Amino acid sequence: MRARLADVGFEQRDHVLVVRVEGVVDGSNAADLGVALPERVPNTAFGLVLDLSAATFLDSAGINLLFDLGARLQRRRQELRIVVPQGSPIGRVLELAGVDSVAPVDRDVDAAVRGIESGREG
Repeated sequence: MRARLADVGFEQRDHVLVVRVEGVVDGSNAADLGVALPERVPNTAFGLVLDLSAATFLDSAGINLLFDLGARLQRRRQELRIVVPQGSPIGRVLELAGVDSVAPVDRDVDAAVRGIESGREG
């Protein structure tokens, strides 16, 4: 039986784009996501919140996607924040891979959005 691939949903919250990923992120779809996600972030956005709360699997291609996405957004002077709930196995994978070096990991979407917006205040 083949695993279900990712479903992706988009929500604009003021100057932050929230992307919810549900399902599997692996070699079969990570490259497509890596192209599609930055294209959806408007130049006027402060950043992107990638909500992985409903993601069920993330392999090395998915990890590479996060590093690449973080670097791309940084070059555009935009911020990436990742949402993973407490105790999620994906959270442990992100921790071991050192993803927090390119994007803070938050426990919920509201905290991630606030984190991006507070970085632009002042």
